Amino acid sequence: MRIALIGCGAVTQAVYVPLLSRRRDLFEVAAVCDLSRTLADAVGDRLGAPGRYTALEDMLDAGGFEAVLVLASGSHGETVRRALAAGYAVLCEKPLALTRAEVAELPEGRLMVGYMKQYDPAVRRAEELLAELGGPGVIRAVEVTVLHPSGESQLAFANLTQARDVDPGLLASLRAAERELVTRAVGGSAAVHSLYGIALGSICHDLSLLRRFTGSPAEVSHVETWDPAPGSVEISGPLPERGRYSIRWHYLEDYPAYRETVAIHHDTGTLELVFPSPYLMNAPTVLTVVSGAESRTEYRDVTEAFETQLAAFHAFVNDGKPPLTDAAGALEDIVTAQRIAARYAAQHELPIGGEAA
Repeated sequence: MRIALIGCGAVTQAVYVPLLSRRRDLFEVAAVCDLSRTLADAVGDRLGAPGRYTALEDMLDAGGFEAVLVLASGSHGETVRRALAAGYAVLCEKPLALTRAEVAELPEGRLMVGYMKQYDPAVRRAEELLAELGGPGVIRAVEVTVLHPSGESQLAFANLTQARDVDPGLLASLRAAERELVTRAVGGSAAVHSLYGIALGSICHDLSLLRRFTGSPAEVSHVETWDPAPGSVEISGPLPERGRYSIRWHYLEDYPAYRETVAIHHDTGTLELVFPSPYLMNAPTVLTVVSGAESRTEYRDVTEAFETQLAAFHAFVNDGKPPLTDAAGALEDIVTAQRIAARYAAQHELPIGGEAA
């Protein structure tokens, strides 16, 4: 399948380039696009892509591919809208958008939203075990802890090509447009903006796992933050069927390594998932199953979740196999993130506006 990449930054270079290089049985990269010509050429050279662009419109008009991978930072809503309108299938990295309105404006088309942890073999095994136990109705609590070091420390090994050739004025205008979208989502409070960014930029992975295990949270009861932003975030509330969830997210710039733990406590034991840094290819997520007589079974699989996600996109486009997250699922996460922002604002007597109001 001939594809095009939009965005040639850190995630593209560290994750997608090596995976697409070894999955040439599934994909041929026909074109790449980035605001930086340096990055477009670097990624294009590594993948052998003949098309190199710095403008999205030029790449979409030129064509020569069947599908688009949207890997750039920021809101993806307008980029996805243009790609779908041009008739291309789209795999969009999370978040799909920053506002509900952007999702509502998307035309009909083939869209898959990338939450690679949903495709992790340990997550899929945990889903199977939970279903055997009786599903969400047996869950007492879901407890999430994320220890998040700086992106620079997580990517120090990757020897990334840096972009230094993008017009600063263009970058400033793009950042201003993104701030405007966030304001449309949650109003103008700087503290609420920061929290919303964390919710949609990182905690959304945990929201996506809750969607798979229990369904999206029906309510956000409590939100707290501490230490200078991004600092620490705590979120809790009831699950849709039974039990409660709690999410504790900590930005620890100098922490030794990224670590994310999702523990599902049910009536007869625990399913615990421990995720490594997402940038370490084929590092296994460990599923520990605690059951009768306190026996502990560990499940590990070095199959790369990002690679499984790419294969699922290929099956979606070519065979019509539905993705685990479509536009509706991504919209649920946006709504939950806005509920998080609104609860925080209410607790701290901060203004809330936009869609979250």
